Amino acid sequence: MKVKMLGKKAELCSACHECEKTCANVFFKVQETERARLRITDDKAKKEKLMVTCTQCGVCINICPTEAISRNKTGIVVIDKKKCVGCLSCVGFCPEEAMFQYKEDTLPFKCISCGQCVKKCPTGAIFLTETEIA
Repeated sequence: MKVKMLGKKAELCSACHECEKTCANVFFKVQETERARLRITDDKAKKEKLMVTCTQCGVCINICPTEAISRNKTGIVVIDKKKCVGCLSCVGFCPEEAMFQYKEDTLPFKCISCGQCVKKCPTGAIFLTETEIA
């Protein structure tokens, strides 16, 4: 199955955080970068930007004890908030560290490859790409 997901070129990232602000605004109606479904940080040891985005690998699907996580018809990994009990196992087991939880909120959230961040990236560091998944 082919799925659209976020691609990234860290060497192009200027760390303007427009992608994070846009994401937080789209999904949570705030501009707090901690609410974004992706993360841009500095790896000071390597002197480069780290761009944390969900690769839609699906590891979290098998971790979820309530079966709240699944693939939608386009192959994107999504969380059913009605089934989620907030155990946060998915956050701890995500190999990409791309499943997030915000302060006192009990429900996790992740990138669903909506592409809104792509529209705001001034350097093309983040883009939508199509990839084959098992």
